Amino acid sequence: MTTSNPPFSDAERRGLYRAIYERRDVRSQFLPDRIPPEVLTRLLEAAHHAPSVGFMQPWDFIVIESRDVRKSVLAMFEQENQKAAERFEGEREAHYRTLKLQGIMESPLNLCITCDRSRGGPHVLGRNSIVETDLFSTCLAVQNLWLAARAEGIGVGWVSILDQAQLSTTLNLPEHVYPLAYLCLGYVSEFLDQPELEAKGWRSRLPLNDLVHGDKWGQPRGSGG
Repeated sequence: MTTSNPPFSDAERRGLYRAIYERRDVRSQFLPDRIPPEVLTRLLEAAHHAPSVGFMQPWDFIVIESRDVRKSVLAMFEQENQKAAERFEGEREAHYRTLKLQGIMESPLNLCITCDRSRGGPHVLGRNSIVETDLFSTCLAVQNLWLAARAEGIGVGWVSILDQAQLSTTLNLPEHVYPLAYLCLGYVSEFLDQPELEAKGWRSRLPLNDLVHGDKWGQPRGSGG
């Protein structure tokens, strides 16, 4: 078989899967080293080449270097993290409070990836039935950036314990723009062998076999019918 787009070589394929399996949500291992502009551009280009429904490309990228802005976001995190801790009880709450869940000030760079919910106009191809596809598409941009960052030796941490309305105000976002992902980026001292929450006993990875169904929910693959 001949094709103008041949499959990846074995080395290329190994590199792709390595990025997938070694990607980590980084909170504690950031180094102060600056990310070179050309490397950051490569990461943003990778994110910008994510698939999007109707080719709407709803993402924007806010590169945050200001310590004042980051201090505001950190204060927001601390307020929301206290609320989150109070949702647990006993040993689970104590365990939660030991977890480091952000690297806002330690990382040399923060990045907010937003979703412009008006982009493409009121009728975006493929979006009539599921209006949230703009959010889903932006998540794919996050994943592209995350995998490219791992290939560059750069760690990424997603800070999800934030009040989105307050974050929008801090970043001066227009009303129709949603702050989908607040990320911490930087070179790291190491990438952990396991996800940090797994290594610290918070949760374990679920077995894939328990998550694969055949034709309908709860039906094993290959059962026929």
